[in-house]
Amino acid sequence: MFLEMIKNVHEWRPEIEPALKSKATELKLMGYHRTTSDNVWNCLLVKVWKDDASKRLYEVVQDIFHLSSNVYMSYLTVSAQQTSDLAASIAALTEDSQMDSH
Repeated sequence: MFLEMIKNVHEWRPEIEPALKSKATELKLMGYHRTTSDNVWNCLLVKVWKDDASKRLYEVVQDIFHLSSNVYMSYLTVSAQQTSDLAASIAALTEDSQMDSH
């Protein structure tokens, strides 16, 4: 039976897109205006499914709808810090290479 199949969450992506869009809309209504279904998907991959990526379809959908704004905010915060750290590292490297070329 379809519901009993266990797949890697990546394999369920096409079937769960409507649920991801619905969750993104919910988060937008809560004030996270730049939320997309891809943001929700990446948050789930990092925060919820990191240790157990094989699930049944209903489990994946349940995880989407149970994703709390606190978990999403934590994901956004860590992502922003990593992006900021990466930008700072790149800036430092490019400054060093510019100084070496003079």
